[in-house]
Amino acid sequence: MTTYPVLRLKPGRDPHLKNRHHAVFQTSVSVYPDCPDGSIVEVQGSDGGFLCYATLNRKAYICARAIAFKKGDPMIELKATMKRAIDLRQLFFRKEDTNAYRMINAEGDGVPGLIVDKYDSVLVIQLTTKGMDNLKEWIITILTELLSPTAIFEKSAGPGRKKEGMEPREGWVKGKGPDTITVKERGLKYLITLMGSQKTGLFLDQREMRSLVKKLAEGRTVLDCCSYVGGFSLNALMGGAKSADAVDYDKAAIEKAGEHMKLNGVKPGTFTGYSEDVFAFLRRKPLPRPYDFIILDPPAFAKRSTDIDRAKFAYTDMNRMAMEALVPGSLLLTCSCSYQIDHQLFQTIIFHAAQQARRSVRILDRHRYAFDHPVNIFHPEVDYLKSLLLWIE
Repeated sequence: MTTYPVLRLKPGRDPHLKNRHHAVFQTSVSVYPDCPDGSIVEVQGSDGGFLCYATLNRKAYICARAIAFKKGDPMIELKATMKRAIDLRQLFFRKEDTNAYRMINAEGDGVPGLIVDKYDSVLVIQLTTKGMDNLKEWIITILTELLSPTAIFEKSAGPGRKKEGMEPREGWVKGKGPDTITVKERGLKYLITLMGSQKTGLFLDQREMRSLVKKLAEGRTVLDCCSYVGGFSLNALMGGAKSADAVDYDKAAIEKAGEHMKLNGVKPGTFTGYSEDVFAFLRRKPLPRPYDFIILDPPAFAKRSTDIDRAKFAYTDMNRMAMEALVPGSLLLTCSCSYQIDHQLFQTIIFHAAQQARRSVRILDRHRYAFDHPVNIFHPEVDYLKSLLLWIE
């Protein structure tokens, strides 16, 4: 059996690892091994007892990330964990009219640093840690064995990679797929452009909320804020909305939203896209039309703990303006993807927005998880996305 360099913890710093949390923090380490960053190490408690195998990166505050909690060959265990994640998706999506979903959700599936999304027959991988970056060729081999994709695209970017001291990287790593992939989601079609897009091309974690909007939109006048490629607008119109206006600062995303309307046969004249700042749009006096259903799905306003106060103000301001704009008897779907803003704090923010707007507000529903974005009970930090469906009077 292969032996791995040993990283040893200080006394009393191992309870979370014994509970199968994946993070090892710099402040917990007593002795680092003599090996390059990105290597697999054996993590031991102060008493020398085995805790897990992890990938090492001294440059990051989370200096090691557990990939296997069983003594033995960590690569066998890692492959088995990846297969379990893939099997879960095949269980839930085999009968769905959906061919775009997440296959591996990093720590949510016990594979820190690796995200794998499926768009039809193409896989998109994100490698966000030095350890997974070092395992790139091995990962491609395993995914090819387990899923037989026609091509694999790497889209490794974002703040997590920066924290690991790595540059962003994107491009085809196995085969080459089309520049634009047509995918389907519950009867609707989307055009996914991998190069230069946000996330991996589509916000797959909002699938259930898009479906909820489609169910509730009949007869309503919809405003889709921070719309990206118009997923909420499209679902609203296909659900019978009178009209939908989409607002996003990204001009290319608004143009793509228009393409999605044509692709799905949306009635001409019912969709309007605005390429501008959402805050500036909501401050318009008057707005283009009275709305009775607004969707707020902004980017993360708090990426670090130092951003929380600024984020609280931004979320409050945006939600206050939306509430003020809505006619009585309206719906507001408001979301936050900021991990630093937890569920209770987000609800408190909405409370203050309602106070400032002088509106009566009731919660009708909360975020519905997409089954391909599971939250690991042992690593709750994966639970970043929050939504509240509100009734505004």
